[in-house]
Amino acid sequence: MTGPERVGAVEGQEPLPFPDSPGGLPPVPGAPVLELRGVTVRYGSVPALDRVSLRMHPGTVTCLLGENGAGKSTVVQVVSGVRRHDEGELLVDGRPVRFRRPRQARSRGIATIWQDLAVIPLMTVWRNFWLGDEPTRGIWPFRRIDVDVARDGAARALARVGLPGLNVNQPAASLAPGQRHSLAVARALHFGAKVLVVDEPAAPLTVAQHALVLRTVVGARDAGLAVLFVTSTPAYAHLVGDRFVLLAGGRVAADLTREDVDVDGLTRLVSGGEALATLTAELRRRPDPLVT
Repeated sequence: MTGPERVGAVEGQEPLPFPDSPGGLPPVPGAPVLELRGVTVRYGSVPALDRVSLRMHPGTVTCLLGENGAGKSTVVQVVSGVRRHDEGELLVDGRPVRFRRPRQARSRGIATIWQDLAVIPLMTVWRNFWLGDEPTRGIWPFRRIDVDVARDGAARALARVGLPGLNVNQPAASLAPGQRHSLAVARALHFGAKVLVVDEPAAPLTVAQHALVLRTVVGARDAGLAVLFVTSTPAYAHLVGDRFVLLAGGRVAADLTREDVDVDGLTRLVSGGEALATLTAELRRRPDPLVT
């Protein structure tokens, strides 16, 4: 990745930075790479998120859990630039940002793998890997895609996320959901993402495909990325997560580490039992500790 994308460019002039981007300022020392601070999102008068705060640091996996309608998808939309928050702050490297569209989030190093694992079905795997950023050879107007370099680069990137020997010349439509997930992760790693948002695939996965997804999450963490893993399965979350943020009714009902809870306790909380109800009620009686 070559740095933040620019808008307002005029031929022969230096393009201007996004108005709401940090503008090339250095990261705040010790700041989380991505942070939500008291973020509220409303649809009409109904809050989809209500003063949600979370912090993500490089080399960690933060698992976002909760029942359907808890607000998980809205969090993904906010950090991915699909939906602007109404209140609170979204910070990248300690600097406030306000994304207007997804490409601005991508330009800040935030890569999102969506539930539908969208690919261009009739394109080959290697073309889907590069998607407009193919390596080229020659000079204009005779520049062309360097097919050998593109195929080899895609194959090596896929091998790094657990798909050695995958035929990159096959149509992307032939990939299983777990393989499509790995393709998206490989692309994010290759193009220099520093935050990886993984929305649990909507398509049913086999145990082996789930294992492939979890391996790519761990691989991204080990590569130094901050990973937000959105899942409804506590057992899978506990296998890879360093921190567990539980949403209930659009609010943070619990923010726990691996030392705080085992897999059985996490399962009970996510299932919406008495413990989660108690935590939610307690949360509503006191102010958010992350909002100043």
